Amino acid sequence: MKRRFALILLALITSVSLAACSSSKKKTKFAYVEQPVEQLYQQATLQLDRRRYDEAIAFFEEVERQHPYSSWARRSMLMKAFAYYQDNAYEEAITATEQFIALHPGNKDAPYAYYLKAMCYYERIRDVGRDQDFTNNAVGALNDVVRRYPDSEYARDARLKLDLTFDHLAGKEMYVGLYYLKQNQHIAAINRFRFVIDNYQTTNHVPEALHRLVEAYLELGVIDEARAAAAVLGHNYPGSVWYQDTYRLFKRRGLVQDGADLVKVKENDSAQETGDPMPQQRS
Repeated sequence: MKRRFALILLALITSVSLAACSSSKKKTKFAYVEQPVEQLYQQATLQLDRRRYDEAIAFFEEVERQHPYSSWARRSMLMKAFAYYQDNAYEEAITATEQFIALHPGNKDAPYAYYLKAMCYYERIRDVGRDQDFTNNAVGALNDVVRRYPDSEYARDARLKLDLTFDHLAGKEMYVGLYYLKQNQHIAAINRFRFVIDNYQTTNHVPEALHRLVEAYLELGVIDEARAAAAVLGHNYPGSVWYQDTYRLFKRRGLVQDGADLVKVKENDSAQETGDPMPQQRS
């Protein structure tokens, strides 16, 4: 019995020791031993290459501590932010980039600092069913890169990522709008779809938003508004599946004849209502 108790106690001591080691691993510290800056920086980059990010961060911090006014310290500050980013410690990376920007706003590496900060938000963009705070923060940070350094290589990539973030935000609006549509909350749905059409015109969600707008208006019996949305859809996306679905909706309700063009139907209705001459055939 005593032997069994001793074995259990030994196992507990071992597990506690291992836990202490693992918990202290992220807190790598060094006793102050002055070293050449090149040696410290080399050790930092070596650990970074080995993906030992906590050790790399500790070495970069040691460069800052021992040689605070050197160019190595400025470089280490930014590399520390990159190490945090690589280790998915995004909030720590943002703090490090903001520190660099505050202390060295005119440094040649400032564009990269702004870009790295933006990426810390971009990497955490969530699916459209969840909160979009990170997406909105990514838009703001990416716009910062484009506005401040429009001709940099980082601005070019930022513009591409902005398109993706806008598409994601439009997807969120569509997600909510479709929910409202299924719940027969047509006015709320219409507001969401119109927001996509008005604010995210370059995204691939616009054709569907126009079609869903038609659906909602038809459900409310607002035929003129439905025709107007259908005409916009037909004019801008005549070959899309969403225009075909819209056409079928009108046909099922007897609002369009076989072979008729929804764009021309709307134009004809408008001309008859105003007494204006019929519009010219489109070339």
